[in-house]
Amino acid sequence: MTHTDDLTMRRVLRREIAGTIGLLTDEHDFRAMRRYRSFTFEDHRIYLQQVEALLKTRAAQGTHTTVALFDPEEYADYCADRGLDPDTPASRGRFTAELAATGPTVPYEGQPLTDLVPTLVDEAVRQATWDYASALLARLGTCATCGEDLGRSAFTHASALLVRILDTAPPGRRHLVCSVSGAAEPVVAVLHADDHDGTTELDETEALEFTTVLALGIATRGPGGLVMRTSAPGTADRVYGWRMRGNGLEPLTAGEVFDAYCTDAESGELISPESGVDYCAPPDLGDLGPAPHRHRH
Repeated sequence: MTHTDDLTMRRVLRREIAGTIGLLTDEHDFRAMRRYRSFTFEDHRIYLQQVEALLKTRAAQGTHTTVALFDPEEYADYCADRGLDPDTPASRGRFTAELAATGPTVPYEGQPLTDLVPTLVDEAVRQATWDYASALLARLGTCATCGEDLGRSAFTHASALLVRILDTAPPGRRHLVCSVSGAAEPVVAVLHADDHDGTTELDETEALEFTTVLALGIATRGPGGLVMRTSAPGTADRVYGWRMRGNGLEPLTAGEVFDAYCTDAESGELISPESGVDYCAPPDLGDLGPAPHRHRH
């Protein structure tokens, strides 16, 4: 086999290898990495340009690349836990490889970096929200009286509620927002679900995160709510929702939905309602059986 054959085979192999690039999305994180001598970039804007050029080159070669959110604080902790020198490209590469399996990532499909970065940040927020809500559910433990796993019970009930909400919604595009006000910080989840010919299409990961946040509100009985907007060709958009009450959902009146959408959240002043939107009461969800309970410990 000749040297030329070796080079050709290696180029073929490179196209078969998927890779992950850890991206420093903002100036603050970029400055934090500049404390390492082996990190040789000096300007964040030029750094982003070089990353985008590399992504385009790999795509042109037929190589698949995912982009991960590189967090300098998590990286420093990672190196400290494993006894690694953080000031080496090898350590950064090892950390990035693990991000591909555990952290938020976005596949590069030729989109501009200005479009990819917000998507990556949104993905990181989604994962952090799910991790936070899941941890709070797990801490609830079991009922001292009956031994029931309170978090699991709430999740089961939230799943049934979500299925019923989607089943009773008019056909078309559905945009759902669930928010729960906790002691530390509000938790928000978003779900997009489209109905085509009676079949609901949704992202399973997004649905899992949404159900987890809804379960958190049910389990903790904290203040919160769920609002849905439906859109279909030839009809006005419909907006309706529920507030969390006890360990379930209580429908909002059309007036309450209107007030929520037509009031500025920061100033409290009224804003003009959207044209072509009906603010209405939600459909009856019917009897979903016994709701989860919480005994006093």
